[in-house]
Amino acid sequence: MKPLHIEENALGAPQGSFQALKLPTGVTLTGQPTARQIELLSPAALAFVAALERAFGPRREALLERRVRIQERLDAGERPDFLEETRGARLGEWTVQPVPADLQNRRVEITGPVDRKMIINALNSPAQVFMADFEDSTSPTFANLLDGQVNLFDAVRRTIEFDHPTSGKSYRLNEHTATLMVRPRGWHMVERHVQVDGRSISAALFDFGLFFFHNAHELIARGSGPYFYLPKLESHHEARLWNEVFVHAQAALGIPTGTIKATVLIETILAAFEMDEILFELREHSAGLNCGRWDYIFSFIKKFKSHEAFVLPDRGAVGMDQPFLNAYSRLLVQTCHHRGVHAIGGMAAQIPVKDDEAKNAAALARVARDKRREALNGHDGTWIAHPGLFETAHAEFQRVLGDAPHQIDAPRPWRHIDAHHLLELPSGPLTEAGLRTNLSVGVRYVAAWLDGMGCVPIEGLMEDAATAEISRTQLWQQVRHGAFLDDGRRVNVELLRAVLRDELAALARDLGPARFESGRFKQAADLFEQLVTAEELEDFLTLVAYEQIN
Repeated sequence: MKPLHIEENALGAPQGSFQALKLPTGVTLTGQPTARQIELLSPAALAFVAALERAFGPRREALLERRVRIQERLDAGERPDFLEETRGARLGEWTVQPVPADLQNRRVEITGPVDRKMIINALNSPAQVFMADFEDSTSPTFANLLDGQVNLFDAVRRTIEFDHPTSGKSYRLNEHTATLMVRPRGWHMVERHVQVDGRSISAALFDFGLFFFHNAHELIARGSGPYFYLPKLESHHEARLWNEVFVHAQAALGIPTGTIKATVLIETILAAFEMDEILFELREHSAGLNCGRWDYIFSFIKKFKSHEAFVLPDRGAVGMDQPFLNAYSRLLVQTCHHRGVHAIGGMAAQIPVKDDEAKNAAALARVARDKRREALNGHDGTWIAHPGLFETAHAEFQRVLGDAPHQIDAPRPWRHIDAHHLLELPSGPLTEAGLRTNLSVGVRYVAAWLDGMGCVPIEGLMEDAATAEISRTQLWQQVRHGAFLDDGRRVNVELLRAVLRDELAALARDLGPARFESGRFKQAADLFEQLVTAEELEDFLTLVAYEQIN
């Protein structure tokens, strides 16, 4: 990219300020960008994302309003089911277009935030795919988002470098790197630093549009393509909107329709009933579906929040061996393979445990069991959060797939899965330990998120917004319905606040007074307590917390 020439304006705005940047009509920006960030916020790039917002922003807002109406029906007792009006798409014999060569083998995919060191390490890892995440593992400060776009711009061109400021260690790309995919933020979020015609732009369109505008042609020239993950869709209508965005974006840049490939995360309970339809809407651009298990559990709690029967057991007890999650995994595989496309498994949230061989061995054993189950269920690949898990995950898929890049065409018994299977309630205890874990994880994660970190190792697990959402909604659900712990105590606001005080005191002891006071733990605790004791359940933790980082 040629450096953008920025001159001082008549008011004397300094070089590198938005005030000095010539903006397209109707576009306003706030913040203090660096020179590199301004290069990406070129007038042409901003005109491109503004055109996306004008064309598709109103539809996005209408679909969000549709979510509200559906939630009202669920609160009133309606239960989701497969749609009668789309029966033709489910029963029809059609397949999606073939995926490119560099997306044929997706045995192990590594995910993580868009910081510079993470991108280099992930691309250098032996994983077949790296998903650079603007969503659940990135705290959406404007600096993080713009730095992420700069980092990916450099990564696509293989010029990305990083020298650690304290250790002096240098990070450079290897000759062979993983295939890059990018996850923009979901339809529900906005980017407040960018307004089009006086309204904040869709965060999804901003993240997608800026990356696509700058990198699509370069990726194609290098033998790859613009590949994406689409988060938190709740219906095929929302998939249709993404497809129309793709068609528009490709036409605007003179790129053939179907060049974009996107994997949809099935991470809401409503989307599980529309997998065929979602693939159908994206059939020119689909790269398959993924079991976004943590957000799926969060969605299960949120959608049935008003009903006491849906109170879930401890977070640790809600694993993929639970019938409703196992059914979801199998249905996803059957749907994808019927349509000739990849079915990707869920995240292994464990991270290697340093200096404790026994705990590390136990963590790797849990990963192995989880990946063995996915491979045997028929998944073509899986997610990890740390390079240290690659060998364990890869070995389980190698054992099942052998030398095949995937198992789309492998014969497999068909199992009938209906609404009952997808809604079967999990079993397990509700304990004080689980209550404490939810409070501790929630506060520690929110504190890090407010401080600009969206992906945080806590007690041997890599926590992100999805896992924090499970903790938040479980606590709200337990207080709302007065759930009983296994020792007979009822969960109420008083108990929750007492346990929260204990957990904060323990955290202060563990970290030491100076570190505790310098962090944002008290602010996080206040926010988390407010959310889990509120009369109404907020849709997303990140929407509320976004107000406090911007």
